Amino acid sequence: MTARSADGPEPTRAEVDARAEVDARAEELRELLHHHNRLYFELDEPEIPDAEYDALLRELLELEREHPDLVVPDSPTQQVGGAATGLFEPVEHRLPMMSMDNAADLEELEAWGGRLERMLADEADDGASGFVVELKIDGLAISIVYEDGKLAQAATRGDGRVGEDVTANIRTIASVPDRLPAGSPSIVEVRGEVYMPISTFEELNRHQDDQGLQRYANPRNTAAGSLRQKDPRVTAGRGLAWWSYQLGDVVGGPTFERHSETLEYLASLDMPVNPEIRSLGPLDEVYRFCRTWQEQRHSLDYEIDGVVVKVDSLADQAALGATSKAPRWAIAYKFPPEERTTVLRGIEVSIGRTGKATPFAVLEPVFVGGSTVGMATLHNEDQVAEKDVRPKDTVVVRKAGDVIPEVVGPVLLERPPRRRRWRFPTECPSCGQPLTRTDGESDTFCTNAECPAQRAGRIEHFASRGAMDIEHLGEQRVHEFVALGMLSDVGDVYRLDYDRIRELEGFGDLSVENLRNAVEASKERPLANLLVGLNIRHLGGTGSQLLARAFGHLDAIIAASEEELAAVEGVGPVIAKSVHDFFAAEPNRKVIEKLREAGVNLTGPAAPALAQTLEGRSVVVTGTLDGYSREAAEEAIEARGGRSPGSVSKKTYAVVAGESPGGAKLAKATELGIAVLDEEAFERLLESGEVDDDDGGGG
Repeated sequence: MTARSADGPEPTRAEVDARAEVDARAEELRELLHHHNRLYFELDEPEIPDAEYDALLRELLELEREHPDLVVPDSPTQQVGGAATGLFEPVEHRLPMMSMDNAADLEELEAWGGRLERMLADEADDGASGFVVELKIDGLAISIVYEDGKLAQAATRGDGRVGEDVTANIRTIASVPDRLPAGSPSIVEVRGEVYMPISTFEELNRHQDDQGLQRYANPRNTAAGSLRQKDPRVTAGRGLAWWSYQLGDVVGGPTFERHSETLEYLASLDMPVNPEIRSLGPLDEVYRFCRTWQEQRHSLDYEIDGVVVKVDSLADQAALGATSKAPRWAIAYKFPPEERTTVLRGIEVSIGRTGKATPFAVLEPVFVGGSTVGMATLHNEDQVAEKDVRPKDTVVVRKAGDVIPEVVGPVLLERPPRRRRWRFPTECPSCGQPLTRTDGESDTFCTNAECPAQRAGRIEHFASRGAMDIEHLGEQRVHEFVALGMLSDVGDVYRLDYDRIRELEGFGDLSVENLRNAVEASKERPLANLLVGLNIRHLGGTGSQLLARAFGHLDAIIAASEEELAAVEGVGPVIAKSVHDFFAAEPNRKVIEKLREAGVNLTGPAAPALAQTLEGRSVVVTGTLDGYSREAAEEAIEARGGRSPGSVSKKTYAVVAGESPGGAKLAKATELGIAVLDEEAFERLLESGEVDDDDGGGG
């Protein structure tokens, strides 16, 4: 940590230590939020409730407000949604699909309204002249583009700028028009929410029960999984529906003054518009609307988790603008989590692929948050002790965010005296080996690498959508094959005995061939997917892509030293050591040989040849750019032979400044006479390698 200013005093040791704690916590929060974003947006497998996610995000926002230099372009506070899953072709949105800021109560709603009034007062306005309130449908945001009246393309929100092409699946939804009425504009983009009606969801689960299959968790996740089917015929059978709520890009259409007029126009195009949308005046009317629907949320045949409030005037919307992530003219009033009481039948422990032992509550089934809950997470040993829940207790269960149920705590008045505390087991429930917990850590682990539960978990991960994406090899089948001795590691996936599988209950010729074809197809996945599937500690999707791009072949990665691995920009020493140690282990090398013998693709993408316009030059990036993430901007510089360090010095050729740049970097650039470029000038720099005279001189 450097001095506060050129003339100011050096910070004290206590200040240095305090700031180090802040930096570490901000980094921890960013990693946690990125992890949970991927689970929610890409895999439809959230681990924590919305309320818990919102608390983490609010904590990070508060840290960034107090320390603006902590704001980085790839912070979850600056991003929308999740990255593409790779299942479908990418689609760049005509206009960004932004996220929404949240309000949890009247006070936060009024604070938002106060900000609007102050901002619009600066525009010589008298404040917001009315609001449109819409039920917040718990589904998936979708953009649909019509060209010359015909449905041309549909895409998921993705990261807000690039989504995934789900056109074929959207065409199967009956409430989505395939054509617009005659005389429609040449280009019409319509945005809305795809959802699964509750009645459809319940019928789907009745069918699962009849077939002896696992029940679906909730309508939102089931809708997401249904829409992301590779075979549109599967989507067609899931009974999805759609509400439109926003006009996007329009070419050759009428002009409007109010958002409410655009909704009327959507209805005239035969788009389904939710009948509960209202135009209201002051915020106290808006709040009454929110409270009413909070009480009546289960009277509908679709799930809602709040109310979206929008400024009606389009001129006011334009004046208010947006942050890098969300429009300032709209806010989502989120309903509080719902709670119910039920009996805690028992506490059990599951073992994950890393050996992590996670306690969970087995509950007397209870209807909460729109669905029946029979199990709930208890996170870790400390959480159980802190909540002090004991088997046979009456407990409060909360379906926070209508996704993941959690046990809030016991109803102590209903607990008889001398009921024993639950003790965390000392042995793994899967293999019987000792469970260990490191001092200072909250998690407990089974360290037996041959533990059946871990083995199954590693194979499940290998076959998952974000890795090798092997359809028909889900949790139930993996556990069955492991129990039968057919799978011991991920290499065995390519040695399955299909004749033996055909003899198992529940398998016929078609299901066996589907599995065989899915396994064969997975052999062609890119190297980055294979690296993800190998479950190397600390190595995620981004690091896997960086290594695949840098080395081009798995053998080159295996042969690389720690130093060579760490030299890859974006990898670093922690990941490098983990990767090196993984491939140094003999059991892992044997698995790689199985994959090689099976013909699994071990090669990565070749880096495109680009003119080395920035060879030997140092370009610093600060703030948020519209067209690049921080990582992408730095990669663009390095791909052209340049360097992109984190600080400004005399050797810096130029500084690229986006929205909310670091003040210290700009001050240093000014002091040294270094050119500060906007995004347009950055594009010119990448192409030519030179700073234009109009942009200032380089060092």
